[in-house]
Amino acid sequence: MKNIRIISRLDIKGPNVVKGIHLEGLRVLGNPKDFAKFYYEEGIDELMYMDVVASLYDRNSLKDIIESTADELFVPLTVGGGLRNLEDVNTALRSGADKVCINTAAIKDPNLIKQISDKYGASTLVVAVEAIKDESGEYYAFTDNGREQSGKKVIEWVKEIQDLGAGEILLTSVDKEGTGAGFDIELIKLVENLISIPLLAHGGAGKMEDIKNVIEQTSIDAVVLSSILHYSTIKSNDFSNKKVSSEGNNDFLKSGGIFSKINPIPLSSLRQYLTNNNINIRNE
Repeated sequence: MKNIRIISRLDIKGPNVVKGIHLEGLRVLGNPKDFAKFYYEEGIDELMYMDVVASLYDRNSLKDIIESTADELFVPLTVGGGLRNLEDVNTALRSGADKVCINTAAIKDPNLIKQISDKYGASTLVVAVEAIKDESGEYYAFTDNGREQSGKKVIEWVKEIQDLGAGEILLTSVDKEGTGAGFDIELIKLVENLISIPLLAHGGAGKMEDIKNVIEQTSIDAVVLSSILHYSTIKSNDFSNKKVSSEGNNDFLKSGGIFSKINPIPLSSLRQYLTNNNINIRNE
């Protein structure tokens, strides 16, 4: 059995880590550096920074946080959001990112996938696929955090992504994201049967069993986790008392609230649980 990577995804809006449901209704959770440092110390396999409104506002603003993270934390870092061309990709990589993640730019110009892969290597490129299932049962790829329908069927788009030279695919079920209802196993199985490059599953983890189930029932290479880790981190570190930018919706953080359908779990407990269930993970 392959070693499964555990990746923490930090969605960033302005100076804050944010989280919503179905990639919408973003609530401030805290400072990205606090989360990143905590996960690093807990033994996370990789970190992922995603500027979740960058494409919407046509900006790329993660340079400073990339540099500070790369200087202090020695863990693979993927950066996405607002990367529109080779120049943006070069800036992210030179700032300290190990990999870049694109979605909107790839939809608009699929050849950008090949350009990045040819110049920097496939191992530096993750292409995100935000999937939503329509009434007919067909999955379509979306952009801008699930706001814009691309017109591309997921079953066709993932094959094109692979053929153009991407190193990995980050597959998000927008329908499941932030709900705690479990991963979209149907979607994951559909995609994994079409590609041979590594597949990262994101969206839906509400309890440890959800993570165990998706690993056992599919052939994914990594689980990408947000809410289930973040809410535990807030609770254990009392981030509500730390200095957080006033930008964005801070009410959830101030209240100390936890989304009721998520059963937060510390990374250390998750790693032990998976190991006890004979699941091979990195950094055991």
